[in-house]
Amino acid sequence: MGNILKIENIEKYYGNKENITKAIDNISFSVEEGEFVGIMGPSGSGKTTLLNCISTIDNISTGKIIINEQDITKLKSKALDKFRMNELGFIFQDFNLLDTLTAYENIALALTIQGENSLNIDSKVKDVAKKLGVEDVLSKYPYQISGGQKQRVASSRAIVTNPSLILADEPTGALDSKSSRLLLDRFEFLNNQLKTTILMVTHDAFTASYAHRILFIKDGKVFNELIRGNDTRKEFFNRIMDVVALLGGDDNNVL
Repeated sequence: MGNILKIENIEKYYGNKENITKAIDNISFSVEEGEFVGIMGPSGSGKTTLLNCISTIDNISTGKIIINEQDITKLKSKALDKFRMNELGFIFQDFNLLDTLTAYENIALALTIQGENSLNIDSKVKDVAKKLGVEDVLSKYPYQISGGQKQRVASSRAIVTNPSLILADEPTGALDSKSSRLLLDRFEFLNNQLKTTILMVTHDAFTASYAHRILFIKDGKVFNELIRGNDTRKEFFNRIMDVVALLGGDDNNVL
């Protein structure tokens, strides 16, 4: 397996000469095809800025971000839009579904934008909806379904185009514990069975315990790294909590 994502010495500055804030401080790491990697860190640590830069929402000040062997920091506007559409899938805390479209139409939208023909759209939407357990709500509008179902519809939309990398920003942040577990079980299925590559920012140790590897960010730098290896999820959760303690508190008020 090769690297889907390679981060090389990236830095991100905000402000002006009189008041400069370094949000990301010389971070380097890579994510291999088929990995499920979590990013954790205290509020203000730079983890969200890091994800924003990888997702092309924000620009880095220096360094390289290489996705699928392409340095996205060198892409111009139209090429970047095309790259984002074809190579990246996004899952947000607040779902970002369109209220005037059904669940089916929300999922199909990404394929429609790509110019996929209608027969392929129908089969792909129904296939991904079945895998994420939302085939029964395809005809419903977002206001008619639960938060957990909304997030699984949003996840279906993210993976239906078969992107190289899924970027998830606090995907369980707006869900109750039952819905969170169901969503994470689906993530685990996508990763293990379909080899979907996932990079997920989360403040929650339970959510992070589903990943294969955790990068802890502090003050814009990689503070620590944990690899799950042969640990059970419970064992990995306990190791995550040990690092959380080193960062100065529990996951409810620090991460």
